[in-house]
Amino acid sequence: MSATRTQRFEAEALAGLRGLAARHPSIFRVNWPRRLLSVAIVAVLAGLFVSGFWALGFSFARIAGGLDKLVEFAGFMLPPSPGSYATFLTYLMALAQTLAIAFLGTLTAAILAFPFGFLAAKNVIPNVFLHFSLRRGLDVVRGVDVLIWALIWINVVGLGPFAGILAVATSNFGEFGKLFSEAIEAMDKKAVEGVASTGGGKLHQVRFGLLPQVFPVIVSQVLYYFESNTRSATIIGVVGAGGVGLHLYEQIRMLEWQHVSFLVLMILLTVAVIDFVSGRLRFAIIGNAKIAA
Repeated sequence: MSATRTQRFEAEALAGLRGLAARHPSIFRVNWPRRLLSVAIVAVLAGLFVSGFWALGFSFARIAGGLDKLVEFAGFMLPPSPGSYATFLTYLMALAQTLAIAFLGTLTAAILAFPFGFLAAKNVIPNVFLHFSLRRGLDVVRGVDVLIWALIWINVVGLGPFAGILAVATSNFGEFGKLFSEAIEAMDKKAVEGVASTGGGKLHQVRFGLLPQVFPVIVSQVLYYFESNTRSATIIGVVGAGGVGLHLYEQIRMLEWQHVSFLVLMILLTVAVIDFVSGRLRFAIIGNAKIAA
């Protein structure tokens, strides 16, 4: 009985499908031009991928031939060692300097970009010319890599960590301005409308309707960038912007591979700790915000 009922249902479903196909043939007809276009786009992208590797000299033979050198370098790096206690203290101070560059640069960029994020948001400033010009200005700033900013600031203020702080702050200013404005534009308008319905002005709407929603997102983004900038501050130290990067570059030039592996291990451990702590803070902030909402 059950099998007969199932067969009847299947027959009715097929009949209904055939009826739909007869009434709406354009929906069930295979769109061959669109399908061929999709296949052609995938083929072109695959061709560009392969040709790009070929044009840039990609070779499995070169990789296989260099694996023995990679193993040899790994042997030179073991065991990681700073050499002496005095050198260890020097590396530790340089690492602390790198953390200070990342922290001060990130915090400075966040403070400066905070008001620009509101000015560049369409739902806060309806003037299309103002927020368009601000968005394009932020794009120009963030379009320059932090390493280029480091080279620029070194020529302006000289070598040292101050140039590194300015480089991180300048690069992150453009990125934070864009991220903050997009976060503000994505916020729910109901809270703002509620403040406006009680007679609140524009500033009250931003302060009590918009800011409580966007602040946890902004803090989460700043914490993530602090962890990312710890690695960036290591790189800009290579060009003379202070921090542990300068020592890393010097040890690579001197072929002191045990020192190099010790510095890399210090950086990895520091980034792992920062990532763990900032991840917990981000989860706590966003989780509490969701619970409160």
